[in-house]
Amino acid sequence: MDWDKLRIFHAVADAGSLTHAGDTLHLSQSAVSRQIRALEESLSTTLFHRHARGLILTEQGELLFEATRAMNKRLDAASARIRDSEEEVYGELRVTTATGFGTLWLAPRLHLLYEKYPELKIDLMLEERVLDLPMREADVAIRMKEPSQADLIRKRLMNIRMRLFATQKYLDQNGTPKSVEDLAKHRLICQNPNSAQVSAGAQLVQELTEVSIPSTLYVNNYFGVLQAVLHDLGVGVLPDYLTESSPELVRVLPEIESGEVPVFLAYPEELRHSKRIAVFRDFVTEQISEHRRQMRDGA
Repeated sequence: MDWDKLRIFHAVADAGSLTHAGDTLHLSQSAVSRQIRALEESLSTTLFHRHARGLILTEQGELLFEATRAMNKRLDAASARIRDSEEEVYGELRVTTATGFGTLWLAPRLHLLYEKYPELKIDLMLEERVLDLPMREADVAIRMKEPSQADLIRKRLMNIRMRLFATQKYLDQNGTPKSVEDLAKHRLICQNPNSAQVSAGAQLVQELTEVSIPSTLYVNNYFGVLQAVLHDLGVGVLPDYLTESSPELVRVLPEIESGEVPVFLAYPEELRHSKRIAVFRDFVTEQISEHRRQMRDGA
């Protein structure tokens, strides 16, 4: 199959337009159209439905687009690996992690990484969905469980626990709970136990909601839970690493906490020698060590 025609097909499928694809490829619309027709003839199939608003992929076109998208990702990765060197850190690094951890722990520290490597390009993808690293949906992941995908290098970073927190203002106005049963007099702020989250956190929330709590606020990530707690809305279930960056938080019912939640950093085996991966891994490891020191000093 002619790679040049595949490259043009990919651009058209991505843009949904012969004209826009031509602009990207610096080709005329007629040249792009000829290449697409030639590709369809070689495959004996129709790749696009053509209508006034643009082009829509056929079922066969969707299959081919999925293949060219995977090929492009691997070519991009190969290009970045080739340009990685011992002397410099070059190119884009796609990092994925959960919304709460990425927003509250990782993003506030990234300025320290950019100070060392100002030309590094980071694409930080915050979502609860676990991206497929072997299929190159991301280069490196930080997750609250050990990755199950094959062909990954894994590094355990730390353990965290989910605990109960509120602001002093809220406690002054509503009283400090002395037992789990006292939570019936308070609003509980947490993730829905049925939402995508770490199992230890979901189990703790499940246990807490067995108490008859009249008012709850469910948020689908810990950033939202933290904002609600900081605005004095109630008692929140939050990861313990937030106490470092949010001194306004007061721990409630200190005998109650979740089981340990492991935090793992993972990346594909094929990126083992990537300089970008190495500097990011070392940066996160250093920040974890500093985090532990501050947690010890504050204990």
